[in-house]
Order: sequence, then C-alpha cells, then structure tokens
Amino acid sequence: MTRIRPRRQLGAPVLLALLVLTAGCADPSSDPRAAGSAPSSPAASAKGFCPPPEDTLASPSPCISYGWDQRVAENHAYREARPITAGQRQEAQPRATALAAALQELAAKGTTLDGLRTAAAEALGLQTRQIEVQGDFLVPLHDMLVGGGEGRVCVNGTVDSSGHATAEVVGRTVEGTCLPGRGGH
Repeated sequence: MTRIRPRRQLGAPVLLALLVLTAGCADPSSDPRAAGSAPSSPAASAKGFCPPPEDTLASPSPCISYGWDQRVAENHAYREARPITAGQRQEAQPRATALAAALQELAAKGTTLDGLRTAAAEALGLQTRQIEVQGDFLVPLHDMLVGGGEGRVCVNGTVDSSGHATAEVVGRTVEGTCLPGRGGH
C-alpha cells in the first residue's frame, strides 16, 4: 500500500525561504515618518518670515522671504484677467453692447440654460459650447454671469439682482476662462 504525503510538509520550507528572502527589503531610514529624518526643502525648515529690508534686526535663518499678503495674492492670481490692448477692447465693444441687450431682453421673462447660452452665443458670434455661465437664477433672470470669447479677448455680461444687464470687454483669465474662478475651499 502506497502512502500519500501531506502537502503541509512541503509548505513549511517554502514559507521559511520566502521569509528569509524578504527580511532585508525594508530600510527604516527611508521612511519619511522616521524620527530624525532631514527636511525635504529649505522652506520645510524655515523658522519664520524674513523681516523687511529696512528692519535692522537679525532675521531667523533660514526664513520665508515673502509675506502673507503676497502669498494670498499668488493664491488668487488665477482669477486675474490677462491684459488686452485698447484696440482689442474697441474691436470687441459692439459685441459687449449686443450681449448686454440680449441679457436685458431675457432678464424680465427668464429663460432656460440652453436659451441663455444660445442668446449669448448669437450676440457674441460664437458657438454655444464657447459660452460660460455662472449662476442659477433663470426665471426671472438675475444674479448671473455669462461670458465668452476667442483668443485673449472675452466679453462678460452680468445680470444683477434687480434684473439690470451690463457687459464688458476683458482679457481671458490666467486659467484660460472668460469668467473669473469662483474660488473657495
């Protein structure tokens, strides 16, 4: 009679071999959470903001070389419009007048989102996919921003809370949109 060997006798040597092979793989010093690890950048080890140049006191070393106001300004730079020339502004002004008139006409009766995009696209000579909209009050139309443009030049229209419509020619934002970013966290 032939006796069958159990498989568990074969498994123990394989398990032991795997344990030996993987034992030296992890280097504890490469863990960023390890105590005593060096900071990754000079800003990570900065001790505070550098004093203004007119201050004669010694600055902490190393220090952060700009103030809070500059940091906030850089953080909100995506909302800023790029500059455009007076010629570009003058060339687009008739489209701004047409957009303001179209928005004023829609303000009293209200519209749908598709209707708003279509009216703005016709006024600006664009396709509806090129129109940006911010706001949710379509009937009656108020507290809305509508914009669109080509290249660096945009025409943005606003319908305020009383239903009065205006439009202006502006440069495209740093992010590439016509309407300013909403921001917030």
